[in-house]
Amino acid sequence: MEMYVLDKNEFALSNEYNELRTKIHDRLLDMLDLSLVETLSRDHLKQEIRRVIEGILADDGFNTPLNYDEREALCKEVQDEVLGLGPIEPFLHDPTITDILVNSYKQVYVERYGKLHITPVRFKDDAHLKKIIDRIVSAVGRRIDESSPMVDARLPDGSRVNAIVPPLAIDGPSLSIRRFSADPLELEDLIELKTLTPEIGELITSIVRARLNVLISGGTGSGKTTLLNVFSRFIPDDERIVTIEDSAELQLKQDHVVRLETRPPNIEGKGEVTQRDLVRNSLRMRPDRIIVGEVRGAEVLDMLQAMNTGHDGSLTTIHANSPRDALLRLETLVAMSGLNIPHEAVRQYVSSAIDVVFQMHRLLDGTRKVVSLQEIVGMEGNVITMQEIFVFEQTGVHEDGRVRGRFRISGLLPRFIDKFKANGIPVPKDMFSRGTVLEV
Repeated sequence: MEMYVLDKNEFALSNEYNELRTKIHDRLLDMLDLSLVETLSRDHLKQEIRRVIEGILADDGFNTPLNYDEREALCKEVQDEVLGLGPIEPFLHDPTITDILVNSYKQVYVERYGKLHITPVRFKDDAHLKKIIDRIVSAVGRRIDESSPMVDARLPDGSRVNAIVPPLAIDGPSLSIRRFSADPLELEDLIELKTLTPEIGELITSIVRARLNVLISGGTGSGKTTLLNVFSRFIPDDERIVTIEDSAELQLKQDHVVRLETRPPNIEGKGEVTQRDLVRNSLRMRPDRIIVGEVRGAEVLDMLQAMNTGHDGSLTTIHANSPRDALLRLETLVAMSGLNIPHEAVRQYVSSAIDVVFQMHRLLDGTRKVVSLQEIVGMEGNVITMQEIFVFEQTGVHEDGRVRGRFRISGLLPRFIDKFKANGIPVPKDMFSRGTVLEV
């Protein structure tokens, strides 16, 4: 892990710099006409802030010697403080950063290319960090305080945000931002990144067109949402899509899309709208396809019912380490819904609803791979039976640390080939030949 270390002199200078920035920020708020802030464009507001800062620095009360670069940096940081997310604002404009992790006001990590790096960035104190968190959550109509110390939110660009504050966060407020590109990855990008191969990409296209019900499984940060976005690209434009999420982050490009988002309870503990409520309501909205960002609760039962009652081609994701674990988790979530349904009935329901399970993994070098595709073929006794269509096998590591491996085709002919033929979808040639190896 790459480390950045500040010596004592740099640390002292950092404190002095933070104090100067805070004083200028406070003076700036006194001098700006806040009633005009909402009426000005962002560029005009930046120019006005710069003009006021130059005037403040010219004041005799601010005699700290600053060179040109330091003045520019100070001006940029104060602008970020007023208009953005303070010290972490520059990270939001760095396309190489996928995660921003603020563990406390004095510790900020970022993830680049799948690897974590600590940065020299810091907030002034806990109150400063809490103010930035409040700015994020209030923008989407949510709140965070001692009575509601955890919150999920999103940034205007769709990036996912989670914040937790004392008393639950012992060392001070914590902020986690999962960034999403303004221009989401396409199938060609995943092929170039070797997340999958062109042959698997062709298979994904056919699976969506054949309206198979798809479950995407994987751990945190493994690329489930990215793959779900790619799947959605191949849904025909003449179909009505309803998306359901805890925090809206899917980036569909079709025109006929209805996006639904859950709502937490208000300060009186009322008004909560859960994913289960939204899934139930979506069935009355005449959807051709239902996309649930991630099933994690009682809504899984309604999702399975939708898949079993004519809403073919539905897509969803789940946290699990393998396709078999994903099915077990579905069963567990149904049991947690509070309904006394026999396990055998639940397994029969799952086997009828889900057609294929894609498994995503984040490997040691930080890359993401579609490591397995399994088809659910039915029940044998009391067990859901599956057959593996392909698997990714890691064969070693390159000198530069990159994982080396191959996709191996099992040679089993999937049952969903019949759906391909019924829908006039060509079967990928030689895709299912036994022993086919796709090197990456």
